[in-house]
Amino acid sequence: MKQIALTIIVLVSLFSCNKVEKKTEAVKVEKIKKADRSDFGFNYDDFNVVQDTVKKGDTFGTIIEKQNIGDRKVYEIVQSVKDTFDVRVIRPNRAYTMLRSKDKTNKLQVFVYQPDALNYYIFDFRDSTIVAYKKTRPITLKRRAIGGVLKGSLSETLDKSGVDAGLASQITKIYSWTIDFFKLKKGDRFGIVFKERYINDSIYDGVEELEASFFEYKGKINYAFPFVKDASTGKIDYYDDEGKTLKNFFLKTPIKFSRLTSRFTMNRFHPVQKRWKAHKGTDYAAPTGTPITTTASGVVEMTGYTAGNGNYVKVKHNSTYSTQYLHMSKILVRRGQRVNQGDAIGRVGSTGLATGPHVCYRFWKNGVQVDPLGLNLPTGESLSGANKGRFFAGIEPLKRELDSIGNL
Repeated sequence: MKQIALTIIVLVSLFSCNKVEKKTEAVKVEKIKKADRSDFGFNYDDFNVVQDTVKKGDTFGTIIEKQNIGDRKVYEIVQSVKDTFDVRVIRPNRAYTMLRSKDKTNKLQVFVYQPDALNYYIFDFRDSTIVAYKKTRPITLKRRAIGGVLKGSLSETLDKSGVDAGLASQITKIYSWTIDFFKLKKGDRFGIVFKERYINDSIYDGVEELEASFFEYKGKINYAFPFVKDASTGKIDYYDDEGKTLKNFFLKTPIKFSRLTSRFTMNRFHPVQKRWKAHKGTDYAAPTGTPITTTASGVVEMTGYTAGNGNYVKVKHNSTYSTQYLHMSKILVRRGQRVNQGDAIGRVGSTGLATGPHVCYRFWKNGVQVDPLGLNLPTGESLSGANKGRFFAGIEPLKRELDSIGNL
């Protein structure tokens, strides 16, 4: 029995040793593979490479002084590079790489600091004079087209396609006068053509620009094409397939991401006062603190507080139109202040007669409160003349491509 037990122990030991040996070999292969890489214009085979990130409390000086920098003083190094790099801008969680000599001294040869994925600073210690300079990695633009039917919200659909979230915000802003993206439904068709940035032709760096798009909304296909009318300004505006601007006089809603909870009506049961009365506004629910934006440019006519309205702001847009925003948790503007369309004028709250956080949006036309959702509100200018011809010539191939990917 003792002999059998001894045999089992030996076999287990051998098996364990084999496992350890295999693990060790795997680690060695990984290290060699890592050392074979090159970056920043340096061959890593020529150096002892150390890669790390800036920790909380680290400074350029504390990182450098832990290395073998010979007779150099940290203060002298900082002074010699100050015209190229302000050492105070080093931030936690940013990557840095140290290239050290491969002999036993491990003397620091090159220090590389990366404030972001695109840019990096090189500090070269190899000569008697320290050289510091900034480099930017090459950017490649790759064109991409996606389309079909929505499988959820716009953000969810783009996320499933591996597209940067910034594109959803950009599209929402472009269509803010014509589409309420909370009302898009699963199965609605869409098509988007855009360009993406890649660093060193391989590292994804987000969306560069939108070339064209369409979204199906309430049964209608809504196109958007960027166009520069005046080359001297370079300003981009967006137009539909008929050359009509997407930018209207009024935004669709005073809150970007909200839910319509109560419409304009002359007979509604008030949830607080518990009686039937007119509700001459449109309610949009959103979390407390959400920015409330003015739906058109104008001048702040009134701000204040009443028992019913809570904190409110009223904006006069011209001799015909005014708007009012109620139940704010905070007012961000003052009376007489000029505001531009889309400016934040307050934050969502539940002050006054309110059962929860929302904004009651009120609309005046010629001094009478009306339902903005039932109005044909003024729109911006459409393209004409030479601009119109240039626009149609430019969008023709884009529209064909959009229709193809969206199965129109």
